[in-house]
Amino acid sequence: MARPLHSGGLSRPSSRRAALAATAVLLAVAAGTTQPATARSAAAQPATARTVAQPAAARAAVTPITAAAGTSTLSKTARNLTHPGQSPAEHGDTVNWAVSYHNAGQGAPAPATITDPVLGAGTAQSYVPGSLKVPPGWTPSWSSDGSDFTPVDQGAATTAVRASNPEATADGTSVRADLLPPVQAGARSTGGDGFTPILHRTAAGDVEAWNIYHHTGPAAPLVVCNDLSAGQPCAGGPWPRPLNTASGPLGSGATGDIFTTLTPQYVVDPARPGVVYYPAVAAGAVGVGCLDLDARANCGFTALLASGGAPSSANGLAGLVMTGGDLYGVASTGQVLCLTVATRTPCAGQPYAAIVPPNHDQPGATYSLYMGSLVLIGGRVYASSAPQTSGSTITGPPALGCFDPATGQACAGWTTPHPAGPDANSYTYNAFASYDTAGDPNGVCSADSSGAAPATRCYALDGGPAPAAATGLDGLPGGVLVFDPEVVTAAGDTRSYFAVWGGPLPGNTVCYSWTHAQPCAGFPAAAGHPAVNGGVTRDYGYSYDATTRCLIGLGDAGVLFSMDPATGASPCVHSGATVELRPSAFYCDGGPGHVQGYTRARLTDFDLSHADLTASTVSVTDPGGGVVATPALPPSGVIDLSGVSATDHPAITVTVQLVLTGTGDFTATNHPALTASFQGDDPQVCLRTVVAPDCATTAVADTATGADSTGALTSGTVSLDIDPGAACQPRVTVNKEICTVSSPHACGPGGAGPWAKTSPVGLLQLLGTAYWRITVTNAGPVDAAQVTVDDHNTPACHTAAGTFTLPAGATRQVYCNAFLLALPLKNTATATFTAAHSPQGTPPTTSAPSSAVACSLLCVLVGGDRS
Repeated sequence: MARPLHSGGLSRPSSRRAALAATAVLLAVAAGTTQPATARSAAAQPATARTVAQPAAARAAVTPITAAAGTSTLSKTARNLTHPGQSPAEHGDTVNWAVSYHNAGQGAPAPATITDPVLGAGTAQSYVPGSLKVPPGWTPSWSSDGSDFTPVDQGAATTAVRASNPEATADGTSVRADLLPPVQAGARSTGGDGFTPILHRTAAGDVEAWNIYHHTGPAAPLVVCNDLSAGQPCAGGPWPRPLNTASGPLGSGATGDIFTTLTPQYVVDPARPGVVYYPAVAAGAVGVGCLDLDARANCGFTALLASGGAPSSANGLAGLVMTGGDLYGVASTGQVLCLTVATRTPCAGQPYAAIVPPNHDQPGATYSLYMGSLVLIGGRVYASSAPQTSGSTITGPPALGCFDPATGQACAGWTTPHPAGPDANSYTYNAFASYDTAGDPNGVCSADSSGAAPATRCYALDGGPAPAAATGLDGLPGGVLVFDPEVVTAAGDTRSYFAVWGGPLPGNTVCYSWTHAQPCAGFPAAAGHPAVNGGVTRDYGYSYDATTRCLIGLGDAGVLFSMDPATGASPCVHSGATVELRPSAFYCDGGPGHVQGYTRARLTDFDLSHADLTASTVSVTDPGGGVVATPALPPSGVIDLSGVSATDHPAITVTVQLVLTGTGDFTATNHPALTASFQGDDPQVCLRTVVAPDCATTAVADTATGADSTGALTSGTVSLDIDPGAACQPRVTVNKEICTVSSPHACGPGGAGPWAKTSPVGLLQLLGTAYWRITVTNAGPVDAAQVTVDDHNTPACHTAAGTFTLPAGATRQVYCNAFLLALPLKNTATATFTAAHSPQGTPPTTSAPSSAVACSLLCVLVGGDRS
């Protein structure tokens, strides 16, 4: 008979609603489900010393616990995933163990830890690799010995798991992210010749700026990480660290083997936001390097074109762009290179034919720098190349070319590269798109550099002529270098922010509004940064942070800084945070009904009088970026989310963008934050185990422990019986025999007999005493319990046998006798039994019958019996 799974040790708040909720939990688990709506808790409340009694229908091996008032609790449940709702479970079944954590702590956030040993690990049950689930904000860890925990899953060797939260609060159904403080320049020098910063938001919500030094290496340390949230170098230093072609943690010192390019462009893996691809030159080849920001590790190098060759040599390459799941670059030979991101293998047919003239491709000049850049427009790759006299096998003015991934060759209208400069003395570091006033790309441009003022040349996307865009670059002084712009579309305005320096400019920004077809209103013609390193920044490029609406810049001076995209001022006195709230991520028991609805988002540790509320915004979006709501930001800092349906929008992202009037809230000890919450059940930690196939396993159990600000915690023990199953049943047989002599001594216990299925004719005459032997054998793998012998014709045999346990592989003999009043007599015996440790109420099993015949002179009438 199947019995339900159970939860033990449930302790709940001292309200009538909480008592009903706890009872509902038990009833729901008894039904193989999880907590219904009545069992939900909208917010943390004080717990009492009450333990809810189980109903009769929910009996199980459960060790209950009690909790003092104000103490947090752990509540344990089990769920048979292989046979849902079935209890006992079977050998080989997968069981999901879930522990719900109710935080009764008061006051400031405090550390909390939940530890869940795998009881009987490796014998009764084994941990399923990858099955540990923890709520957002919690960190998982694994142990193979039950004491030392590591952040790496130990697989089937795991004997205990742990979930830790350094800032657990009574509001356990929320996600928190620090507001990004205004990025102050100077304190976080990159220490080298930095190019465009790579912005990265960690799983914890911190904002990091990564930098790879350009045209440096190969042995020299190249990569630097700065934590913009903390205003300090990232953990995992000292920085910088080298880059390597082999996968593995970042090393230290001058141990790299990758040379970086002149104007690198980076691509973030859309499937793995912490993985960055960058153009790289290694010994013997040019290709794509891989950097895992979260792991602080190299993730390999893929060679795309061998170095060397003649008459044109692949000494370097331009930056990378991505379309259709493939990365594209251009080698110094002018050939197009391609890598498929999903497999990290070269695309079929690559390298493709050259689309631009080669530059710096003289044989033997490995690591020579490609001069030019790439831009992706409408799914096609546009490249610039400057084949200067020095170092190039072909000389001439800068040129633009186009590659069509759909055809694997030069774009229609671009079979011949188009000039992008006056002569071989000019050069270019850029290639960029032009846009119409609707913000749609309508051309490709490049601004050259020489002793004269930069000149911009543009072409239509089909290769036809196009008027030069009035970007403001042509009005710059002579000797100024122009680099690729950062394109930002905000508030319906598409803008390009160009990094420029050289000649009289120590580091400046030019902003052009394509929407208004003129230089950006309110932005200086060439905005300098006098507050940053005395104005000497030598800008290379910017990355836009959409959350704070700030540009983060970097340049040849190696100083990281921020800039207000509206005014050009540094630092950018904005702040903001983004939190993704996915309520389902808090639960892992597989049950429905955990979530009631979104409640609010709130700013904490921040004085709203230090923000311009009229210029600050709040947006709620779905995972696809669609706007769900734009609630108001009231002076209280509490944002109402109750109007957003959790059913229609099972996941939302809440973004708050602040324009600050002061920065005093951001200190070393005060960290303003944005917290978004929903109303739902207590969060859960889960793991899965597989029940051992060994028949000796008759039950599996689980007990979670923990600690938080209220003290030590335990869930009590949940025990799940294991049904022996057909392969783990006793195999009991009975052999009934009769003694062939009439000697009590020979026919008693241990007597020599002999024994047979039929007594000899005439042994008992017409009547007499028959001596019987019943041999009960268990050939099965488990013990037989409650064994009895049933012999309706000779009750003495039942009495003599009694009730006993017959171990696996054992035999027991029962001796009995009876005076027979009528002959012949066929006497039949059976045995009834249950498997050892069978659940209470399991019906007994009856063996096959076995018979023996007591004969008389009339035995010929009934014949013998051999059963």
